[in-house]
Amino acid sequence: MTPSRLTPPRLTPLVAGLPPTVPFTGPETLERRHGAPFRARLGANESPFGPSPKAVAAIAEAAAGAWMYGDPDLHDLRAALAAHHRIDPAHVMPGEGIDGLLGLIVRMTVAPGDPVVTSDGAYPTFAFHVAGFGGTLHKVPYRGDHEDPAALIDRARATAAKLLYLANPDNPMGSHHPAAVIEAMLADLPETTLLVLDEAYVDLAPEGTIPRIAPDDPRVIRLRTFSKGYGLAGLRVGYAIGAAPLIAAFDRVRNHFGLGRIAQAGATAALADPDWITHVRAGVATARATIATIARDNGLDPLPSATSFVTVDCGRDGAFARRVLSELISRGIFLRMPGTAPLDRCIRISCGRPADLAALAEVLPEALAAARS
Repeated sequence: MTPSRLTPPRLTPLVAGLPPTVPFTGPETLERRHGAPFRARLGANESPFGPSPKAVAAIAEAAAGAWMYGDPDLHDLRAALAAHHRIDPAHVMPGEGIDGLLGLIVRMTVAPGDPVVTSDGAYPTFAFHVAGFGGTLHKVPYRGDHEDPAALIDRARATAAKLLYLANPDNPMGSHHPAAVIEAMLADLPETTLLVLDEAYVDLAPEGTIPRIAPDDPRVIRLRTFSKGYGLAGLRVGYAIGAAPLIAAFDRVRNHFGLGRIAQAGATAALADPDWITHVRAGVATARATIATIARDNGLDPLPSATSFVTVDCGRDGAFARRVLSELISRGIFLRMPGTAPLDRCIRISCGRPADLAALAEVLPEALAAARS
């Protein structure tokens, strides 16, 4: 029987009014579009150095038990994280990557119309969640290639913001502020505002980047991930560190079976291999230097990086950088770029293996010539 009319999706007015977009286009989508795999996957800030062998072994062992749900209390992983940071498990909550945790934080704290502050051009998933829950975004521009702590604090105070989001080190520019700047920022934070401190890349940052913040400080919630230095992006494991009452509130809204047995086992084992992070840091440092050399050899300006990628200034405007990006993608090199001017004068290159960066060095001159013509 053919229905006489089509029934539209029964969306809320809020969701119906949102654009049908996602923050990122995945490399797999682009490969399907172009009908060929990429030669080098240098756009998603994944770690091609891979996970710890201990984590791989734990994942393999846990796979046989994949017929069982993961522990909804996340007991072993929370205990391991607490021991790693020398804090009580009540201050730690694992979740489905930082992206998933950001969604839960916004859901818990932001009602429709509530003001939220971030930087214009900062990591877009946070803004995606704020829009999805009806918050009102207030953005401040970057100061040069850095997020602007003073401007963020001023806007939070002026708007009585519920949340202030800051990534340190920063994505997409790769810059960072030293610990003292973050500590001073926290001291000036308005009473109305919770600082959401995204530390996804802090495992790869220079000494002196991690601020001294007590785990029970109610002014801030910190976010870490296993997707970068630990090389477990495919498992989607992140965690929050914060005051016990806020951490306990996650239980009211989180997907209690969101982290499967394999993810929990892999992340727990990764923490038990600190030598692997040392190995990855060395690989990242070498790759950053190589990317910087390739950029300079082609007349481009690599920006200083405290992350697992290098943001490269293409020297013109966003339209030119987008042409460079498009030409690189068409030649089998997957990259991304900042989406907001003036940051969009740049492209962003993830640290890769020698073969990946050799492919980049091979095709970058061709891509630049095509973009300039």
